[in-house]
Amino acid sequence: MFELRETCPQTNARAGVLSTDRGDIHTPIFMPVGTQGSVKAVQQRELLDAGAEIILGNTYHLYLRPGMSVMEDMGGLHKFMNWDKPILTDSGGFQVFSLKDLRKINEEGVRFASHIDGSRHEFTSERVIDIQRSIGSDIMMIFDECTPYPSDHAYAKDSMERSLRWAKRCKQRFDETDPKYGKRQFLFGIGQGSVYKDLRKQSMESLVGFDFDGY
Repeated sequence: MFELRETCPQTNARAGVLSTDRGDIHTPIFMPVGTQGSVKAVQQRELLDAGAEIILGNTYHLYLRPGMSVMEDMGGLHKFMNWDKPILTDSGGFQVFSLKDLRKINEEGVRFASHIDGSRHEFTSERVIDIQRSIGSDIMMIFDECTPYPSDHAYAKDSMERSLRWAKRCKQRFDETDPKYGKRQFLFGIGQGSVYKDLRKQSMESLVGFDFDGY
C-alpha cells in the first residue's frame, strides 16, 4: 500500500507512494477539500490539470445531504461527483464536535441535531464505518472525539481513552464488513491526546496495536 521512496537525513521528512485501486498518491500531497461532493469553484478538469491525485469528502455533510440512499443509488461518491481518482473521507467527528450546543457525547457515540433542519441523529463507531462504506471512500477515518482546546490533562486523558475504545469498535466493524463498488477501502487511525506528549504517545502506541492500514 505505501512505498517509502526517500527520507531526508536532516529532518526525517519522507516522500513515498500510497497505492489504491483508483490510483497512486505521491506523498507529501496537497489534498483539495470537496466537503459536500464537490471542490467549490473548481471544475474537475482544473483539478486534474493542477495535478490533484486525491480529494477529501466529509462524512457528516454527505450523510445529511444528499444522504446514503442517494449515494448508494448513484454507486458511491466517485460516480456522484464524476471523479475517478482516490477520495479520503474524514469521519465527521470534527463537524459533530463543533456543534457544541447541538450534540451530546456518551460511551456509545454522539447524538446530535442536524444544522440543516434540527432533525436528530446518532453517530457511533459502527455507523460511521457503514456510512463511509456507502460513500465508497478509498481511505476511511475512524470515529474519534476531537478534544477541544484548551483542555486540562484529565479531560484530554478521558477523551483520548474514549477515542481508543471507539477505534477498536471501528476496526471490528471494518473487519466484519465488505468494501462496496468493487474497490478496496483502507481504514486509518487518528492520534489524540491534545497538547500532552504523554497522552499523544499513549494514543499512538495503542493505535498501532490495532493494525490499521495507516495513521
